[in-house]
Amino acid sequence: MRAAVHHRYGPPGVVGVVEVDQPSIGDHDVLVKVHATTVNRTDCGYRAAKPFFIRAITGLTRPRRRVLGTEYAGVVEAVGAGVTSFAVGDQVFGYNEGAFGAHAEYLSVPQNGVIATMPANMTFEEIAPGTEGSHYALAFLRTSDVQPGQDVLVYGATGAIGSAAVQLLKHRGVTVTAVCATAHIELVKGLGADRVVDYTTEDFTKDEQSYDAVFDAVGKSTFGRCKRLLKPGGLYLSSDLGPWAQNLLLPLVTPLFRGRRVKFPFPVQGQQMVRDLRDVIEAGAFKPVIDRRYPLEQIVDAYRYVETGQKLGNVVITITPPT
Repeated sequence: MRAAVHHRYGPPGVVGVVEVDQPSIGDHDVLVKVHATTVNRTDCGYRAAKPFFIRAITGLTRPRRRVLGTEYAGVVEAVGAGVTSFAVGDQVFGYNEGAFGAHAEYLSVPQNGVIATMPANMTFEEIAPGTEGSHYALAFLRTSDVQPGQDVLVYGATGAIGSAAVQLLKHRGVTVTAVCATAHIELVKGLGADRVVDYTTEDFTKDEQSYDAVFDAVGKSTFGRCKRLLKPGGLYLSSDLGPWAQNLLLPLVTPLFRGRRVKFPFPVQGQQMVRDLRDVIEAGAFKPVIDRRYPLEQIVDAYRYVETGQKLGNVVITITPPT
């Protein structure tokens, strides 16, 4: 089968599309013929081994997992003898961080992994980007416990995480202020934002409004800069560790002062997560934003584009062209 393989850490050019063996499946595994996948920040981080401590998980000098790819959508090609949750021919989607393997024509997934049947009326390319950014957004909602009627600011509202966060917050009944560039104001309004701040014309950290929570969905700000935006007892959360990993330390320190606090939204991966996402997608409350599509053979170009930091929402890779 064709797969995008990297044998060493480094820039996008270390990835090449080659023929490799099709994965085998055990008694409780599902073999998925992958129709679409994505390239995202998670894939880029593991490919480049940045931050460096990732190597403790992926291999100190060389990557243990040669085929990356976290998100996938496709058709069940075969099932193990003990599989009861899925059948050959089922259309499925899911998330496979850690094991990876979605940048290939076939993927083996445990039946109790992060996999679910696809929502109705969605194509493989539309649903493939439905888990990576959105499961970080779900972590923000869970960690912050924001309630209907509260005010939240989302910085980086056009990325995979931010665009999902805006939609999921609106589904919860939250009042959302989104921060983006001039060119993307209409896109963000279309996601449901109640108010938009254009960071190219004004400093969002000097906004006169105050918020119950600020979510930095791109990891480019800090608690220090955003603290003045928070109401008493308000929360700052970021998708990134921050300078000197401060977003892991500040959640331990800020509660001591009984004021504005920092929490880190550790994502939870599991089958219930992907089922919850399927439900909100089927309800029309969330639709992944897609920027560009590339065939598997151009996956290096996709990596390069993602690493410009300019993508809107998600970048989709077509493995099996639609018929």
